[in-house]
Amino acid sequence: MKADAQGTSAGDHQPLYEKAKKVFPQSVSGTFRSIKWAFMAVALGFYYFTPFIRWDRGPGAPDQAVLIDFPARRFYFFFIEIWPQEVYYLTGLLILASIMLFLMNALAGRVWCGYMCPQTVWTDLFFMVERWIEGDRRVQLKNQSKPMTAKRVGQKIAKHIVWLMIAWWTGGAWVLYFADAPTLVKELAFGEAPMVAYVWIGILTATTYVLAGHMREQVCVYMCPWPRIQAALTDEWALNVTYRTDRGEPRGSLKRMKQRAKEGLPAGDCVDCGQCVAVCPTGIDIRDGAQLSCIQCGLCIDACDAVMKKIGKPRGLVDYDTDINIQRHLEGKDSIYKFVRPRTIIYVTMILGICALMLGTLINRQLVDLNVLHDRNPLYVALSDGSIRNGYTIRLINKATTPKNFELSLEGAPEGFLMKAVGVKSEDPQKMIVPIDADITKELRVQVFAPKGEKLSKSDPLVFRVKDPETGEAENVSDYFKAP
Repeated sequence: MKADAQGTSAGDHQPLYEKAKKVFPQSVSGTFRSIKWAFMAVALGFYYFTPFIRWDRGPGAPDQAVLIDFPARRFYFFFIEIWPQEVYYLTGLLILASIMLFLMNALAGRVWCGYMCPQTVWTDLFFMVERWIEGDRRVQLKNQSKPMTAKRVGQKIAKHIVWLMIAWWTGGAWVLYFADAPTLVKELAFGEAPMVAYVWIGILTATTYVLAGHMREQVCVYMCPWPRIQAALTDEWALNVTYRTDRGEPRGSLKRMKQRAKEGLPAGDCVDCGQCVAVCPTGIDIRDGAQLSCIQCGLCIDACDAVMKKIGKPRGLVDYDTDINIQRHLEGKDSIYKFVRPRTIIYVTMILGICALMLGTLINRQLVDLNVLHDRNPLYVALSDGSIRNGYTIRLINKATTPKNFELSLEGAPEGFLMKAVGVKSEDPQKMIVPIDADITKELRVQVFAPKGEKLSKSDPLVFRVKDPETGEAENVSDYFKAP
């Protein structure tokens, strides 16, 4: 068997990818761990219990505070009601979310990944359950090399049962956003819910259980595209979790560093305890520098600060810092920070602008809407009596929760023009009252007639106006009257 240039025999098979190593993060306490616990409690509490919050919208309207109502084609968020025609609000929210993500990245790197990403939140919760049932990192690592016992089998079964319960409630909570929550919970309990609800609960239960319980950090390292995007968007002024090599190196045991200090040799503050690695949810060593796998959660900072406190050294050997300051520390200079810079100013300006635009449209939005579509074939019809007829499809939208009588009129048309609507009687030739039920869109076939002898161009401007006599809200739509 011949060997190739690298010394690998022709029959050897080298794996394309390194085998994943299971990570057992150690529990830690400190400032950043407390922030993560707080955010987890708020985020999960909001997700699981928001469907049960009630909000009075008046008679005939659903009273669930947050509801995506597909049959009625509505999205309700407390006092806000979004119609399909207002999908631009969703577009605005997506743009706003992306720019806020860019701003967070410009200020503090992957802070989204470390604290707010759903994968991080649920994985943190699953880690907590695992440590609660099977023990902390040292116990789990020790058990890896021991034969399986009845106690450990029981622990593993209990852990997976709790994981599945969390995953099941995660999927169950999601479907509650699409129907009245108390009613759907009762239907699910008695097997009376629609099959689509059970299907989606099953899908989300499986994905939560697999991603948070088994794949864990692999999702962040291999599946998520944000680390790659974030690396291209960051700059030297963004805060990231960093190891101060100027303070920590050379590193070694506490005893050895004390001996070096007595001998007048360089001695770093890092005692090579490995606590920063032990608590890392992705299993990396922050002392190796910036890495794609680092989610910037700050747990290594808490672990290192605790060790520094025990050995009487100042905190901050591992801390949030910028690339600029890393270089300045090596040069013996003080830290400087620059949060206000062109990049952040642009992001903040865009966020404020989008918020102001969306807020302005929400404040000024009306419960009356009108759409007009001119017939395209034919554009006009010349009648036997010499008059000209144009046809229009008009959609009247009543966004109120009560029936209305809208006033549809023709504005700016010459006095001889006549408007008729199929199924609607009116004595006024250019105005009619159209009854419309609550919360619906009503379509009308409207015909406009120009009398014989009227001086017309090929395209004369025309304005349709709909008005709610009760509130005074009105909407105008401009169109054209076509003629030979």
